Amino acid sequence: MSETEIRDDRAAGRLEAVGDGEVVGHIEYFVLESPARALVPVHTIVEPAHEGKGIAGSLARELYALAEREGVTVAPLCPYVVKWAERHPEVAPPAGPALLSAAKDWLRAHPDRF
Repeated sequence: MSETEIRDDRAAGRLEAVGDGEVVGHIEYFVLESPARALVPVHTIVEPAHEGKGIAGSLARELYALAEREGVTVAPLCPYVVKWAERHPEVAPPAGPALLSAAKDWLRAHPDRF
């Protein structure tokens, strides 16, 4: 596989890893507006043929970089991103409990979104 490009499809709520012209992995997320603006990853998916190549980690790293560029927090609900953030506290500051609670409430209020 050639180099993987990561692109943000904000309208679709997907951060996508693209290699050889196809999406090989993605993080599904939403933007929380209150009590503070935050990116909330819900699912990380890597196509089976591309597992074990660091794609999920690259997606998580880029999500945190994107949040930093935008001056917002990441409030992870995706189990993979939660674990990745625990292993990379230098680039993945924790979200506060109120923000995580609001993200969970938003997700419960929008059951058809994911």
